[in-house]
Amino acid sequence: MTIFRTEDYWAIWLGMAVIALSLGFFWMGSSLKPWAITPGTWSDLSALAADWRKHWPGFALVYAGFGLVFCVSMKAMGRNLKEFLAGYTLLFLGSLAVFCLAGWSAMQRLDLGAPLLALLAGLAIGNVKAAPEWFKTSLRTEYYVKTGIVLLGATLPLTLIVEAGPLAFVQATIVSVVTWLTIYLAATRLFGLDPRFGAVLGTGGAVCGVSGSIAVGGAVKARQDHVAIAIAVVSVWAILMIFALSLATKRMIPAGGAAPTAWYHISPGEAGAWVGTSEYADAAGFAVVAELASRHGDAPIHAFTLMKVIGRDIWIGIWAFALSIVSVLCWEKDAADVGPRGRAGLSVVWERFPKFVLGFFAASVLMSLVAAHPPAGHSGRAPVSGTFKSEAEKRSYKADFSRYRPPEESAGRFAYDR
Repeated sequence: MTIFRTEDYWAIWLGMAVIALSLGFFWMGSSLKPWAITPGTWSDLSALAADWRKHWPGFALVYAGFGLVFCVSMKAMGRNLKEFLAGYTLLFLGSLAVFCLAGWSAMQRLDLGAPLLALLAGLAIGNVKAAPEWFKTSLRTEYYVKTGIVLLGATLPLTLIVEAGPLAFVQATIVSVVTWLTIYLAATRLFGLDPRFGAVLGTGGAVCGVSGSIAVGGAVKARQDHVAIAIAVVSVWAILMIFALSLATKRMIPAGGAAPTAWYHISPGEAGAWVGTSEYADAAGFAVVAELASRHGDAPIHAFTLMKVIGRDIWIGIWAFALSIVSVLCWEKDAADVGPRGRAGLSVVWERFPKFVLGFFAASVLMSLVAAHPPAGHSGRAPVSGTFKSEAEKRSYKADFSRYRPPEESAGRFAYDR
C-alpha cells in the first residue's frame, strides 16, 4: 500500500506515535522530558565524563527507540535494513559527538551551536570522501526533517496558525509568485533556457528547494539532467544562505531580549519569518532557526514553520498542477510522447502535495484539544526561577493570567501580581 511505502506518510505515522506516547505519559501524570536529553555544558574532560555517566541511559533509550521505529519504516519502504542500521548508528554517534562539542565552553564563547557545527562537519567530510553506498541508505535528511515538522505541530497551538495563517499565506504567496516569475523570466528570456527547465529552477527557488524541483520536474516532464542541475543550484545556494542568514540574524536580533535601538534590529520571530521566506530548503532553513532558537526560544521556529512549511511548501501541489497544465497545453503540445490531457487533473495535485503537512496540522489540532480539555485536577505549571524581566521583555511577554485561579488545596499558599 502507498501509505506504508512513502516518506511523507511514515513521517506522519512516526510523529503521531511519539505524540501519542507523550500524551499517555502526560495523562498518567508523568512526562517524556527526562529522557529527551542532550549532552550538557562542560569545560574539561572530567565534567564531560561525569555528564556521560549521568545521561548514558537516556542516550541509549533514544537510540533504541528511534532506531526501532525507523527500522520498521525503512523495511516497509523496501530499504536495506542492515545498511540502514549501520548508517543510523554512525549518524547517532556523530550527532552525539556534535552535541558534546557544542556543549564545550570554548564553542559557546565562539557562538557555534550544534546545527552549524554539524553543517561544518558534514561539508568537511563530504568534500574529502564520497559517502559509501551502504551509508546513503540512512542519509534520509528530508525524511527526518518531515518527521520533526510533524512533531513541531504539537508545539504550535491551532489558534496561532489561525491568527497568523492568513497573513503568512498572503506574504508567502507574494514571495513565491514574484520569485518564480523572476527566475523563470531570467532563465527563458535572458539565458534562452528551455521553459520546462526554467519552471523547475523557478519552483526550486520559490517553493521548496529539492522537493519542489523534483515535483515540478515530473509534472512538466523536464529532462533528468535539468532536474539534477536545479537540485545542485538549490543545494549550493541553500548552504550559502545558511551562513549568510545565520550571521545576519544574529547581528540583527538585540542581545538579551533588549528593546530594538537601531534601525536594523528585528525580533526573533521576524528573523524566523525572514528565513522562512528566504531559504530554499526546509533542512537548511531549520538549521538557521534552530541555532536562533537555542538563544531566543521557539519564536524563530514557529515563524519559520508558518512561512516556509505552511506558507510555501503547501503550494507544491498547486504549482505542480498549474505547471502540468501549462506544459501539456504549451510546452509539450508538439511532442510525440504527450499523454492524454486528462493527466493534468486533481490526482496530480494530490500526488505532489507534501502530505506530511497534514500530520503537522493534525498534531496541532490534537494538542490544542488536549490543552482545552486537560486531565481533571491538572492546573499546569510554568518555570518561575530567573524570570524577573526587563521592561523590554515585559512589553513582549503576552501571557495572560487574569483568569487563572489556583486549585482549592493551594488556595492561600501563594499569590500573584495582576
